Amino acid sequence: MTVIRLPTRRPQAARLGTGVAGFTMVELITVLLVMGILGAIGVERFFDSKQSDASAYAAQVKTIVRYAQKVAVAQHRAVYVSVGSNSVGLCYQSACGSANFVPAPSGSNSGSATTKAACVLGGAYAAQWMCEAAPTSVTLTPSATLPAVFFFDAIGRPYVNGDVVPTSTFYQSTAPTLTVSSGTTSFAVSVEPETGYVH
Repeated sequence: MTVIRLPTRRPQAARLGTGVAGFTMVELITVLLVMGILGAIGVERFFDSKQSDASAYAAQVKTIVRYAQKVAVAQHRAVYVSVGSNSVGLCYQSACGSANFVPAPSGSNSGSATTKAACVLGGAYAAQWMCEAAPTSVTLTPSATLPAVFFFDAIGRPYVNGDVVPTSTFYQSTAPTLTVSSGTTSFAVSVEPETGYVH
């Protein structure tokens, strides 16, 4: 009886003279550790909304102040920006009242709980007023050079309340700033003295 031997087929890696590729235990553990650290940072930021609240409110404040300047130019009249302890509102006179508030472009403000509490005219919440309050975790702090009430004239230049156009005491060596902060995170909203540019 004759035995026929078939040639054995070697694996590709063995034929090429290299070892079988794979990960070592140290590499796998390192990857898992890095993923765990990144996951912990991501989860912490996901569940902590303070930073995103401050960023969103800072953007909202910039939009409100820019809107004040645009309305002043478009309507060729002074528009006052009233900065409260936690809110920003727009009026056509320095003393905001139910008869002289600047209406919100969409017809109403956000209507959040903090806005309903802060944006009150004549003892009642004014839904149509261009006024927004900061979320509960966010604080709004004007710098020493930014008054609680300032206004834009008919050509969009900023003035301190009480200034008589064209003489402005709004001009300072640095741009007046509102600081929107939450915890360790803060954002600055600045108004340039000459142009009224908001950034």
